[in-house]
Amino acid sequence: MASSNEHAEAVAVILDEGSQLTLRELCIACALSAEQVMALMDEGVIEPQPAGDSLMFSGVCVRKVRRVVRLERDLGVNHAGAALALELLEEIEQLRARLRRLERR
Repeated sequence: MASSNEHAEAVAVILDEGSQLTLRELCIACALSAEQVMALMDEGVIEPQPAGDSLMFSGVCVRKVRRVVRLERDLGVNHAGAALALELLEEIEQLRARLRRLERR
């Protein structure tokens, strides 16, 4: 019989705008250090919500951070370039959604 060390248990969690994560949870979800997440905060990629002595992040932040990490890895851009690309991609998504709504009329 296999020991518990031989099998990793995967847990999937659905995150949405209403989900709240601590800095530690965000770091784990995105496989980044706290310093890397703080650098993304400095670039305006994500905005934490103050919660007492700590910072909380919405589930949307996970999506944004992962997207920035992919942009940096795949395109070799820095944080500022990835932040700009993310902003433009989000604007395109919003415009496409608006266009779909208009086409349904």
